[in-house]
Amino acid sequence: MTPVPGPNPPSPDDIVFSASIKDEQHRRGGVPAHERIAARGGFRTALTPDLVAFLADVDTAYLATASASGQPYAQHRGGPKGFIRVLDERTLGFADFAGNRQYITAGNLAENERAFLFLIDYAHQRRIKLWGRARMVDDAALIARLMPAGYQARPERALLFTVDAWDSNCRQHIPQKFDAADVADAVRRLEQRIADLESENARLRAAIALSPA
Repeated sequence: MTPVPGPNPPSPDDIVFSASIKDEQHRRGGVPAHERIAARGGFRTALTPDLVAFLADVDTAYLATASASGQPYAQHRGGPKGFIRVLDERTLGFADFAGNRQYITAGNLAENERAFLFLIDYAHQRRIKLWGRARMVDDAALIARLMPAGYQARPERALLFTVDAWDSNCRQHIPQKFDAADVADAVRRLEQRIADLESENARLRAAIALSPA
């Protein structure tokens, strides 16, 4: 018997833009966003080198999930820069640290694998949106692989995120903010530069004072 083919999986564009969203875009006038994005080649699925480089500098993320009934929930995830690791061309992973033990994200993913990652770089006014599927994994070897070296936190499990579509946003309306550690480092370098210049200035003044008239 010839097997009956199943329904085609949704395209990345259809994952992001439902029929209702497309209708709303058409009602607002102009060229709908889904048509503009499709014209440039659509949403990306593979993790490109520029995205990998972006992830290496990420120390904070927002993970959105929903229950089986559709109740949404968003939670902050953070760690040292690069805590979100690239495992293959479609998969991201990070250690899920022990927290307030509400387990809302874990419970949502147990009944609804759909998830969304929102990443923002305030200093450079960049943001990345990733749609996909996520799952919690209790695998000691994988958890150890994803655990940032020297980071003071207790990992409970690993979270794996399969990317179905991703895109970058324009920088419009992103306030420019800087990480406190980066600012402190810049201030230290400036203070050292000032000290060096003051020392050089004092040396030159002394040399001028000792030189014959």
